[in-house]
Amino acid sequence: MNGDEQNVFVSAVEWFVGAANDLLWTYVLIALLLGLGVYFTVRSNFVQFRYFGEMFKVITEKSTITKEGKRGISSFQAFTISTASRVGTGNLAGVALAVSIGGPGAVFWMWLIAIIGAATAFIESTLAQVYKVRDGENFRGGPAYYMEKALNARWLGISFAILITLCFGFIFNMVQANTISHAFENAYDINRAVVGVVLAAVAGVIFFGGVKRIAKVTQIVVPVMALIYLVFAIGISIANITELPGVIRLIFANAFGLEEVVGGGIGAAIMQGIRRGLFSNEAGMGSVPNAAATADVKHPAKQGLVQSLGVFVDTLIICTATAFVILLTDVYTMEGQEGIAITQMALSEHMGGWAVSFLAIAILLFAFSSIIGNYYYGETNMEFVKKNKVLINVYRSLVIIMVFFGALAEISLVWNMADLFMGLMAVMNLIVIAILGKLAISVLKDYGEQRKAKKEPVFTADRIEGLKGTECWEPETEKEQAK
Repeated sequence: MNGDEQNVFVSAVEWFVGAANDLLWTYVLIALLLGLGVYFTVRSNFVQFRYFGEMFKVITEKSTITKEGKRGISSFQAFTISTASRVGTGNLAGVALAVSIGGPGAVFWMWLIAIIGAATAFIESTLAQVYKVRDGENFRGGPAYYMEKALNARWLGISFAILITLCFGFIFNMVQANTISHAFENAYDINRAVVGVVLAAVAGVIFFGGVKRIAKVTQIVVPVMALIYLVFAIGISIANITELPGVIRLIFANAFGLEEVVGGGIGAAIMQGIRRGLFSNEAGMGSVPNAAATADVKHPAKQGLVQSLGVFVDTLIICTATAFVILLTDVYTMEGQEGIAITQMALSEHMGGWAVSFLAIAILLFAFSSIIGNYYYGETNMEFVKKNKVLINVYRSLVIIMVFFGALAEISLVWNMADLFMGLMAVMNLIVIAILGKLAISVLKDYGEQRKAKKEPVFTADRIEGLKGTECWEPETEKEQAK
C-alpha cells in the first residue's frame, strides 16, 4: 500500500468511526446514561449520597485470611486497580479535549454524569461481586460473568468479553501510550517511537507478573501520582481563588448555551462532557466491575460503595482540578493545540516552563497505571472466554505491540476509536444492568438492614429470595470463611 492509498484508507476509517460515533452518542448513549443514572439513583434511594461516609469506612477494611494463611485482594487494592484504569489521560488530555471542542460547559456535564453515574457504578460493581468466581487464591468477575450466570446467556458474556478485551487491552492502551508519547515529545523532543519501545518493554515486565503484581504496583503508584498532581492543581486554584467564581459562572453559562466561548454550543458541550466523563470515570461502561469482583469482602454492597467513591474521586476532584487549571487561562481557545498539549501549556502559564516537563512525568504515571488496569480487564475477560495459558500469553504480547503502535498514532483517530468501542461496551452493559438492577437493590437493602441492626454486614445467597448462580456466596462457603 503506497502513501496515497494509505491516506485514503485512514480517511475512510476516520469517516466510518466518526459517523458511528455520531449515531451512537447522539441518539443512544446519552439517553441510556442519563436515564438509567437517574433511575438507579431514585431506586437506590440516592445511595451515592446516603452512604457517602460509609464509602470511606469500607475502603479501609482488610481482606479475609484464607486457610493457607494468605490474604486476598482487599477493597483498597481493588479500588486502586479500577482507579488505575480510571485515572489517566481522561483526567488530563480528555478534559482538555472536552473543553477545547465543547467549551467550558462540557465540565458541567462531566460533573452531572459523575453524580448520577455513581449510582450506576454501585449497581454494576455489586452485581460483579454477587456473581464473581474463584480463580485459585483470587476472584474474577465482571459483566461477562453476570451475563452468563444471571441471564443464562454465555453467548452474550463471550460477546462482551471480546469487546472489552479489544477496547481496553488494545484501543484504550493505544490512547494512553499516545498521550504519553505526545507529552514527552512536547517536553523533551523525544522521538515517539523511542517512548513506545520503552513503554512496551516496561509494560511487558508487569503483564507477565500476574494480578498480584498489578495490585501491588497500582496500590503504590496511583495514590502517589494523584496526590502530587492534585497538590499542584489545587495550589494553582487557591492562588487564583478570586478568579474561580468567574470560572464556575462560565462553566454553568456555557453548559446551557447562555455564553458560548469556544466549541459548537450546548450540543457540543453535552456531547463532549458526557463522552469524556464516561471515558474518565467509566460509570456504566462495564469495565470497573472487573476490578470490583477481585475484592475479598464479606458483602457485595461494599465494593459497590467503594466503586461509587471512585467515580467521585476521578471526576469531581481530579478532572475538576484539571478543568480549573485550563480555564484559568485562555489556551483552550487557541487553534492548532489539542489533547495533552493544552494542559501542558496551561500548567506552564501558571508555574513556568518547567511545568511542561512535570506534566510529562505526571502523565507517564497516570497513563501507565491506566495501561496496567486496562490490561487486567482484558486478561480477566480472556479467562472467561477460555482458560488457556498460551492464549493469555498471545494476548499479553499483542497488548505490548499495541502500546508501541499507539505511541505513534494520530491523536484524533485513537480517541475516536476509543469513543466507539467505549460506547458499544456501555450500551451492552447498561441494557443488562437495567434488567438485573433490582437484584443489586435487594443486596443494598440487605446491607442497610444489617447496618440498621448494628451488625457487621455479611452476605449469603439465601438472604435474597430466588438468587441462583452464585459461586462464592453459598452459606457453607461463608461458614468456612468465618472459622
